[in-house]
Amino acid sequence: MRTCGILLPISSLPSPYGIGCFSKEAYEFVDRLKDAGQTYWQILPLGPTGFGDSPYQSFSAFAGNPYFIDLDTLREEGLLMPGEYESLDFGDEANSVDYAKQYSVRFRVLKLAYDRAQLEEDEAFVRFCEDESYWLEDYSLYMAVKRHFSGKSWTQWEDDIRLCKPDAIRRYRNQCGEEMRFYKFLQYEFAKQWKKLKAYANENGIRIIGDIPIYVAFDSADGWANPEMFQYNEERRPTMVAGCPPDAFSADGQLWGNPLYDWDYHERTGYAWWIRRMEHCFRLYDVVRVDHFRGFDEYYAIPYGDKTAAGGCWKKGPGMKLFDALRTHFGKVPIIAEDLGYLTDSVMKLVEDTGYPGMKVMEFAFDSREAGDYMPYNYTRNCVAYTGTHDNQTLAAWYDELSEADRALAAEYLHITDEDREETVWAFIRLTLSSVADTAVIPMQDYLCLGSEARINHPSTLGTNWKWRMKKDAWTDELTDRIQRACKVYGRSAK
Repeated sequence: MRTCGILLPISSLPSPYGIGCFSKEAYEFVDRLKDAGQTYWQILPLGPTGFGDSPYQSFSAFAGNPYFIDLDTLREEGLLMPGEYESLDFGDEANSVDYAKQYSVRFRVLKLAYDRAQLEEDEAFVRFCEDESYWLEDYSLYMAVKRHFSGKSWTQWEDDIRLCKPDAIRRYRNQCGEEMRFYKFLQYEFAKQWKKLKAYANENGIRIIGDIPIYVAFDSADGWANPEMFQYNEERRPTMVAGCPPDAFSADGQLWGNPLYDWDYHERTGYAWWIRRMEHCFRLYDVVRVDHFRGFDEYYAIPYGDKTAAGGCWKKGPGMKLFDALRTHFGKVPIIAEDLGYLTDSVMKLVEDTGYPGMKVMEFAFDSREAGDYMPYNYTRNCVAYTGTHDNQTLAAWYDELSEADRALAAEYLHITDEDREETVWAFIRLTLSSVADTAVIPMQDYLCLGSEARINHPSTLGTNWKWRMKKDAWTDELTDRIQRACKVYGRSAK
């Protein structure tokens, strides 16, 4: 069955409170997806954002982002009062997130809701805390202690709690009990609201494609509470960290800084943490896109303390042993392998052996120097075709930035001229939808024909990423009809 979907992060939804969330606008987006004949809504990781506001650098591999809790829903529950938050300054740009204001204002409002919550009488809250205790206890303590140390990373805490000594754990649990309860409350509300939104999407024929980073952030509850899982020394400092080697796009490579897994430990435990992580993901999502799939075959290890990624080296990952463990536990599961970038024969074999669909990105196709795997005539059915991803330039801006030779190739391939920007963008959309790929996913910015101002992320940069939001009423009835017709023509419409 041929299907299609739209990529739009939760944070990029319109809303009156500075960031997209599980609000009425999210439900309206689901309605639009249904009317446009879509099957999938692809989002980015849902975790609480840390350094650089990146959803790929989260404080937890399991927790949800409190920014996504809808304040109007809390008011309907009687946890907020009319007039308490509507006039607050959450950021005054309709198409951009002001994370500093979100941090300073939204948590203050959420604390008001917590103070009114009768949690001791809420059996569902008690049940939630019990069911999620395997990660919630560590996470809530981590966030409470982090707040105690003025937001510093756990590496800068006092040694007794940094090293998770039992006496220190007991002392901080007693000292920060109320704060821990607040963070548990936030996760409870997040889970309730997301479960309701996902159920609404599923009832309307929309499946959620979620996204998980392969790595956890160093500044995270996972990195602090589970040192045995990572390549740490006796002082719980990383010996090596994650990244990507230098290439044509980056002379120094990419220094991500995430702690690397001790894959021998994970193998000895039967990959128990990974199984639990994927169980959690399949409760949140219908399909899981696994970021940086190459890292399971080989991973790039950079000595801790290096200022660039140039001094790193490739090391062998778990390969099929991990995926055999997942298959034994789950059976066949819907996973998308993010297999972009330079791929070795062993990486391609790993993707093939798992049977997971890989990704094809149209923006990577038109290189006048050589015809690569991303040219549409090289696609296979078992893949997901994209015009671009959250890491790419929008189609309109990408085409504007092409070299003269690459643009000439694209123009000849699609029989287009440069006269009509919108029709040029739609030519690439139609090419993606018409491909043999079982699934095609188009970023919302491309359907809106937006330029570089709507780019979500520019890898290896800080300060301007993860901010773009879709303006209210940007998705019109006319656009809905055009999307649905295009998807129907190419046999993908669910209507």
